[in-house]
Amino acid sequence: MPGTGTTARTTDADGRDVFTKTLAGAPPLFFEREAVGLRALAAAGARVPEVLDVAADHLTLAWVETGHGRTAQTEERFGQELAELHRSTAQESRGAPYGSVDGEATGYLGACPVDLTPTATWQESWVERRVVPLARRAVDEGQLDRATAALAEQITPDRLGPAEPPTLVHGDLWGGNRMVDTRGRNWMVDPCAHLGHREVDLAMMQLFGGFSGRVFAAYAEVHPLADGWRERVAVYQTVPLLVHAILFGGGYGVQAGEALREATR
Repeated sequence: MPGTGTTARTTDADGRDVFTKTLAGAPPLFFEREAVGLRALAAAGARVPEVLDVAADHLTLAWVETGHGRTAQTEERFGQELAELHRSTAQESRGAPYGSVDGEATGYLGACPVDLTPTATWQESWVERRVVPLARRAVDEGQLDRATAALAEQITPDRLGPAEPPTLVHGDLWGGNRMVDTRGRNWMVDPCAHLGHREVDLAMMQLFGGFSGRVFAAYAEVHPLADGWRERVAVYQTVPLLVHAILFGGGYGVQAGEALREATR
């Protein structure tokens, strides 16, 4: 695993406030892939910090001043904006492969590598290239028993919901990766952006809290969800829970096992 990273707010040569993340011994393409994701989201109309500089050991972004409290209005706007991001990118990506936004297979969910190799099917992208390998790694790390990990291979395409065109998703949309600035505008940071199923974002938003019911109601008004989406939350929480089990241990292995059992019940 790489060393402990640091963050700092500074001023660059042009007098702009910037935010720099550094990580000595960062794994290959660690910051580069985050920058690619941020730029892809920005190009699709999402509000994300501008990438100013990226190298193997650091990433510098334009500073975003936070401080506005979350209100009914900010929650509704976030739901609407996320729905429009998902809807518009699905319309534009029909026929595109699932996975990486630019063909590079390397991805990171937090500090954990994930396989974003472009694939023709969502089943291969989500289950075969992420859930199954992560479950096996969780076994190797002592966080999951083999019998439970084997359930990953039983996740069938019907468990992933009706087929939808690839959608640009944030990929790591927990409450800490959404900010509200001093003007009440919503921002997203720290993505694992890829072309996938929009329910990936919605399931992650429900994993650790931080999003009110107004967000989901506003989302559904703009871009209605397919029947049964609540029952699919577990299958779309398997990847982040397995990653947390691998990185942090503790009770996350138990939660990951519960999600795998629910996803195959």
